[in-house]
Amino acid sequence: MVNLEWYRTFKSVYKNGNFSLAAKELFISQPAVSQQIVMLEAHVGYKLFNRKSKGVEPTEYAKLLNNLIIDALDRLENVENGFRAKAFNANRLITIGISRHLMSSIGSSLVSKFDFIDFTFHNNDVLFDLVNSKKLDFAILTKKFDTFDTIQKKVGDIKQIIVGSSNINLTVIKQNIKSKDHLAIENWLNDQKWYSHDAGIPHIKLFWLHVFAKKRPSIVANYIIPSEYEMLKILGRNTGVAVTWNINAKNLIQENKLQLIWNSKEMPSTDVFLLSGKNENLSPIFEEIETELKELLG
Repeated sequence: MVNLEWYRTFKSVYKNGNFSLAAKELFISQPAVSQQIVMLEAHVGYKLFNRKSKGVEPTEYAKLLNNLIIDALDRLENVENGFRAKAFNANRLITIGISRHLMSSIGSSLVSKFDFIDFTFHNNDVLFDLVNSKKLDFAILTKKFDTFDTIQKKVGDIKQIIVGSSNINLTVIKQNIKSKDHLAIENWLNDQKWYSHDAGIPHIKLFWLHVFAKKRPSIVANYIIPSEYEMLKILGRNTGVAVTWNINAKNLIQENKLQLIWNSKEMPSTDVFLLSGKNENLSPIFEEIETELKELLG
């Protein structure tokens, strides 16, 4: 029965013209190389190499055999190397930076795809610097950076919406939204209990700026909960409203733990980007993460 290792050894000896060099290339002993060539010669029934003072030279049959097998052997080795690369990529620890407030919705989708991930929480600028300095493999950002040393691709978009607990009657606010009575909408919202992930209420300010053309709303957050996802879960068990990313509230709305109050057309979407350093070893993982995030955010 033919042994593929014989052909690998034959290819190396043919290329190097020397048993010792082939042994070094294959990480085996020189006697092992000689033995495999002898066994291959016995199998094919022809002498393959003639010994010289400095190495060996192929016989005419060896030249014919090389022409017959080289393409198939190269394809086989390429397939084998591809599987090895995938196995390496699947089992290596990867480091991913992300906003703390997008971890539960976006970051958690990656946990099912990879066995080892070390997450880092930070803002866009810091995460970019960490990837750019090769201290992180990847980052998921909501800001585009101009750079020659990193790869950045858009994977989708997210949007800020207003949600409320399931026990709030939305009849009045829905009528006001339908009639585009912004003054009445704002007055209704001002009367609610507000939840925020930050004392500076950045989401709420941004929503007011785009929708009501006001730099600062008149409301004050009743509850400050530093994790946006935890904030939403607590909101769902109590009474109140919040501005949040739509991706974070999606499942809670589907489970009827929260209600969508307003998805305003005046509020623009925010692009989400995947960032990595320029590293060929990271390319297959980048593509896997990119595909997963596009499905999630599509």
